Amino acid sequence: MSLLVVNARLITLAGQGSGPIDRGWMRVEDGRIAAIGGGEPPEVGGAEVLDVAGAFVAPGFVSAHSHLFTSGARGLGVDATLYGWCDSMLGLMSHASPEDYYWSSLHGSLDFIANGTTTAFDFTDPRIPWEPMVDGRKTGAGRLRPVEQQLRQIDAKRDSGIRFINAASLDDAIGSDDEVLDRFGLMVDHCRSLDQDFCLGAAIMGAVQWSPRENAAELEVAAMRRYGVINEAHFLETRQEVELQRSKFARYRDAGALELGLIFGHFIQTTPEIIAEAAAGGARMSWQPASNGRLASGTADIVGIREAGMPIGIGLDDQACTDVSDPWQNMRMGIYSVRAATGDPRSVLPEEVLRMATLGSAEVLGIADRVGSLEVGKFADFLVVDPRKPDMGPLWHPVRNYVLSTTLRNLTRVYIGGVLVAEDGVSTNPLAPRAVAEVHTRMPAVAAEWGHPA
Repeated sequence: MSLLVVNARLITLAGQGSGPIDRGWMRVEDGRIAAIGGGEPPEVGGAEVLDVAGAFVAPGFVSAHSHLFTSGARGLGVDATLYGWCDSMLGLMSHASPEDYYWSSLHGSLDFIANGTTTAFDFTDPRIPWEPMVDGRKTGAGRLRPVEQQLRQIDAKRDSGIRFINAASLDDAIGSDDEVLDRFGLMVDHCRSLDQDFCLGAAIMGAVQWSPRENAAELEVAAMRRYGVINEAHFLETRQEVELQRSKFARYRDAGALELGLIFGHFIQTTPEIIAEAAAGGARMSWQPASNGRLASGTADIVGIREAGMPIGIGLDDQACTDVSDPWQNMRMGIYSVRAATGDPRSVLPEEVLRMATLGSAEVLGIADRVGSLEVGKFADFLVVDPRKPDMGPLWHPVRNYVLSTTLRNLTRVYIGGVLVAEDGVSTNPLAPRAVAEVHTRMPAVAAEWGHPA
């Protein structure tokens, strides 16, 4: 398949620059970018020509932290912080069947795509159901749900057409070390059986924060090494039990997780010492500004983390704690929250946050050779954003206008591998109408069984 995009205001995120290239063009061959430039486009015999008439063409967003299975549970726990919200939302999902998980995950994946996120690091819901707690320690008394509950979440992402890295908890509250590692391997094997152009890898959902095991960090490191996977840990997120949370940093450090590129998700309740040690050790960070605000978790010290040299990506988290999977809203919330905390409008600039939400996330996840920017050889995953629908006014600083002024109404087209996958917010996937119908039927039925969620 050959596609030639012309008359574009290109934001490439390539190299040190972020564009734009006025009157830019991009040639796509067999799903990848074959050539890109400005001025008069080349003649490509037999190519489909997409004339965007001056619209922005930019990389699809890369969410470095997502929970797509939550798409059928938005609007719950609105008066609660992290643990209360989890009791409400995950309490509902604890009664869901593998097929319920499939349809909610598919609904969430298609929602991400339609709103401009073309790659996601996604956490499947653990096989051990959520249990109420505030002290950061699961009891392990819960049941172990069937492996299909996990695998069907992966299948949903595959069927949606999103590119993804699939992360799963070790569920280490049940079983011996060998049983835990072997069980995790079932997920890895399933991911590696899929098309590797779409399933970009497997990963660990780091859970030292909640594990009852003293050797939890060592076990995660053993899984990283055995299976050759990355690890993103929810860590230092909530304002509850802060000293207990901080005390567990040493477990990751002493286990050697930092030098393996451990990714800290949220990383809000830090200290300068923890930041310095994490950065020096080789760790990375994923920032979720919208959900951090929604759950009253706080504002990460992005300035300090950046100055320490930690790579930073941005995640949308999940639809149930951001409620709208809007990557532009997420970026703006990040800019505004950091500026409000520092009092310095230069502390985070729009172009810096845009890079974090695209190429920066890809770098944190180790997939920047394939996604995150518009460069020759990478997948042709791109957005068409029309600054006139609705009109943004004069584009004084085009990249900054792109970040600060774009709404989902401006997003007219989404392409993955040069194929149109959403137009004007509507998915082209034939499963999309059924996904809506299934979620609207299944989730109320789960709620009726469990009791109305609050």
